[in-house]
Amino acid sequence: MQAILALEDGKVFAGEIGGAKGECYGEVVFNTSITGYQEIFTDPSYAGQIVILTNPQIGNYGTNPEDSEATRPYIEGLVVREFSVLASNWRSREHAEQFLEKYRIPVIAEIDTRALVRHLRTRGVMRGVISSLEADPEVLIAKARSIPSMEGRDLAEGVSTKQRYVWDAPAVSLEPAPTAPVEPRFHVVAYDYGIKQNILRRLVSEGCRVTVVPALTSAEDVLSLKPDGIFLSNGPGDPAPLKVEAENVRRLFGKKPIFGICLGHQVLGLALGGKTYKLKFGHRGGNHPVLNATTNKVEITAHNHGFAVDPDSLPASEIELTHWNLNDHTLEGFRHRSLPVFCVQYHPEASPGPHDSYYLFKDFVKIMEEWRGNA
Repeated sequence: MQAILALEDGKVFAGEIGGAKGECYGEVVFNTSITGYQEIFTDPSYAGQIVILTNPQIGNYGTNPEDSEATRPYIEGLVVREFSVLASNWRSREHAEQFLEKYRIPVIAEIDTRALVRHLRTRGVMRGVISSLEADPEVLIAKARSIPSMEGRDLAEGVSTKQRYVWDAPAVSLEPAPTAPVEPRFHVVAYDYGIKQNILRRLVSEGCRVTVVPALTSAEDVLSLKPDGIFLSNGPGDPAPLKVEAENVRRLFGKKPIFGICLGHQVLGLALGGKTYKLKFGHRGGNHPVLNATTNKVEITAHNHGFAVDPDSLPASEIELTHWNLNDHTLEGFRHRSLPVFCVQYHPEASPGPHDSYYLFKDFVKIMEEWRGNA
C-alpha cells in the first residue's frame, strides 16, 4: 500500500506503508544510530516526533521485551529506507513491523532517506505528516502546517508516570554467568520527565534503590521520602515551559545531591536562571564526540535532544562548564562549584550507544557517599 510523507515546507516523499495503516503527525527528526531501533521506538523523549532512521535496513534483528525503554513506543511515526521482513537474532520475540503495528504506529518505507536527511540538515527539522489514507499531497502539506510547533510545548507531564513507584531491576546482562546483584546502599528519588528504563537499571546496578515520582511532585514531597540523592530524567518537548519543574529543583539545591540527564540537564539550567534554545536539527545518534573538559578526554556518546542550554546564560561564578560537543561546540554538561549538583546533556546510560560515560553513575554514588558522610 502506498504512503506519503509531507513536510510543512512543501517537500513530499512517496513510499510504502509499513506498521499500522493510517495517519500520524509530528516534528520530523533523524537519528544516525546503526543499531538500537527498539530502544529508539520506546524512548519517551520522542513523544511528538516522527523519526527517520538513517541506517538503510531496519528490523533485521526483530524485537524483544528486554530492549524496550518504556512500556510502549512513543514515536509518532517511523521513516526508513527498508523495513526488513526477516528477524534474525536469537533474542527476537516479534518482528519490528508487528511490534509497531500492535501499537498503531505508522511506518513509511522505500523512500530515499539520504535525500530526506540532507533536506532537514539544510532547512532544519520541521513538522510533517505520514499518511496512507490521503493521496493529495497539498492536503497533507496543509495538515503539516497546522500541527503545533515543538517550541513552547510542554510534553514532559504527558509522558510522566501518574503514580509513584519503586524500581529495583538491575541492568540486563547477556553474560553466560550473570553477576550477583548489588545490595542497595542509597535511596534515589528520580523525577520522571520521560525516563528511560536503562537509567533506572544503571542506578540499581550501582547500588541504588530508586523511587520514581511524577514530574510535578513538589520538592517537599521528594524530601519527605528521605532520599540520599535526586535524579532528573530525560524527556520530550521544549524545556522552557517547565517552570514548575525548575522551581521544584531550585528548592532542592543544597538539600541533597542532584544529577540530571538530557531534559534534566536543561531543567537544572533553567533552575539556575539560564536559558535554552532550539537547535537547527538537534543531536540524535550513538556516536557523538564530547570533550570532558575536566579530564581533557573525548567520550563517544549517545544523544537525543533538540534543545540546548545557552552557556552564556548560566552564572559563571557558580557554574563550571564541564562537557562540550565537538561537532558544534554546544554545551553538554556542567556542575555547581559549591553544591553537589551536576548534569550532562547526552545519555550516559546509552541504550542504544557506547558505554564511555557509565562513570557518571559512579560519580553520583560517590557524591551521595560523601554527602552522607558529611551530614
